[in-house]
Amino acid sequence: MMISPNFSLWGKVLLLRFPLFDLGIVLESQFVHVCKLLRESGEQSLIPGLPDDLALRCLAKLSHGYHGLLQTVSKRWRNMICSSEYANYKAKQGWTDSWLFVLTERSNNQWIAYDPDADRWHPLPKIVRAHDDWQHSGFSCVCVCNHLLVIGGSYAPQDSALSHRKPIVTNEVLQFDPFTKQWTSVASMRTPRSHFACSVINGKVYVAGGRNSSSTMGLALVEAYDPVTDKWEELPPMPYPQMDCLGLSYKDKLHVLGDQAGLLEQNTSELFDPSNGTWCTVEDTWPFSRAMQFAVQVMEDGRLYTVVDWGESLIKTRDNEKGEWYNVGSVPSVILPYHSRPLETFGYGFAALKNKLYVLGGTALKWEWLGGGRYDIRRLSLVRFCDPSDNPLKWKETRPMCGLSCGSILGCASMEERFSS
Repeated sequence: MMISPNFSLWGKVLLLRFPLFDLGIVLESQFVHVCKLLRESGEQSLIPGLPDDLALRCLAKLSHGYHGLLQTVSKRWRNMICSSEYANYKAKQGWTDSWLFVLTERSNNQWIAYDPDADRWHPLPKIVRAHDDWQHSGFSCVCVCNHLLVIGGSYAPQDSALSHRKPIVTNEVLQFDPFTKQWTSVASMRTPRSHFACSVINGKVYVAGGRNSSSTMGLALVEAYDPVTDKWEELPPMPYPQMDCLGLSYKDKLHVLGDQAGLLEQNTSELFDPSNGTWCTVEDTWPFSRAMQFAVQVMEDGRLYTVVDWGESLIKTRDNEKGEWYNVGSVPSVILPYHSRPLETFGYGFAALKNKLYVLGGTALKWEWLGGGRYDIRRLSLVRFCDPSDNPLKWKETRPMCGLSCGSILGCASMEERFSS
């Protein structure tokens, strides 16, 4: 069906998304009529010609990236999108949408979110904290039960005049609700910690190791959070303390990878089995260390992908039967305007969403020939993605991050809506 160039932007959005509404095919002329009626000051229904309950279903099916656009249509639509009725309806239906959450070094502790369906970024509400002007780092962020959790970490002053102040390690847990678009505090960890292993297994969040002001050489303490009961449970400790470690959920077990993974000829990891509450040390091959730029993403088919930054940013995947890693491509260099040389990026984020791998932000060092030469730090807001099943990888650019968000990525987590069959 052809869409008239005079058709309004939000009308096109609805038209393109209406096949999801179980309403059948809606004619363009009907939407033109809707546009006209909604611009009249006294509209009595959400969508003229439809009962409000059906209109609510239509609006609730639109993903979060369109919400800012929908709120400009009319006062009643704005009130509906911001209402608890709308949030509760989406929650009841389980329509979370797909989200990519990101926090960057230059965003003043304000998270942003990306909607791949709408190809739009938007800022989340600012988190109100006691140390709002301090940099939050060393935390973990995961998505569980359709919510984003930001767990633990430390706060350090950004003002050089306060550099003598020691970082504050916290046990707080903050939760973002995608339905109400609000942050709330949930139950705190039993132990304050930063730079710790964290992962989700069967709907529970597991944290292990890390460090705090009283355990600078590492923690062996382990605990798990149940979002249904909003309680933390103490678990058997690790055999040895770990800090600056990574948590990886694989085959319903928690792997804790220490700082030396990838630096030794034979790597080991601590493995926790939640089914019997036991720890064991396993030998395995991990091609990275915590000191490097890396992350591990587990795709829907169970395949693992990681970035190994040994001077060139290689994308590797794992042969799960042999336990070996092999290259599938690399993160492309960046071409800056008026600079001929391709530049490597550092401090970028690496995430998986809807069977795509994303590389976000980061910094590049641009050589400036001024008085003997110096490096100019360029903080990037660009976002690139690829389908890891393509051979070779075909990288594409999507909409860059919004607002002040650019540079090194401090936190990154994805949440994908899954429909039951």
